[in-house]
Amino acid sequence: MPVNGLGPYDDSNVFARILRNEIPSRRVYEDEWAFAFHDIAPQAPLHVLVIPKGRYVSLADFTAQASAEEIAGFWRAVTRVARELDLEAPGYRVLTNIGEHAGQEVPHFHVHIFGGRPLGRMVSKSVME
Repeated sequence: MPVNGLGPYDDSNVFARILRNEIPSRRVYEDEWAFAFHDIAPQAPLHVLVIPKGRYVSLADFTAQASAEEIAGFWRAVTRVARELDLEAPGYRVLTNIGEHAGQEVPHFHVHIFGGRPLGRMVSKSVME
């Protein structure tokens, strides 16, 4: 059972279907641990999603259930994608949403890589006051 109450993994989710090549994607990178592709509704000039190839619903599920090798391989893939997109020098943001309150839309663990322009503050100062 996945960790954090999101329920069991749904093999019909859009990312599972992308991994099975049932839905086309604009691939950026792939290795044995991860698959990266351009977001279909980008929120920055560069907006790439990186997903593990395993069946995990969230970061909490991934870190609790995946092997150490799989976790390391996935995060190495995230940084490799950023490097290959020439985002290291100017900077980039990595974001993952977990659950309803955070706005997780697809129940397959994924991270967003945003870059290509100054992204501004993560949370406005008014929210912090």
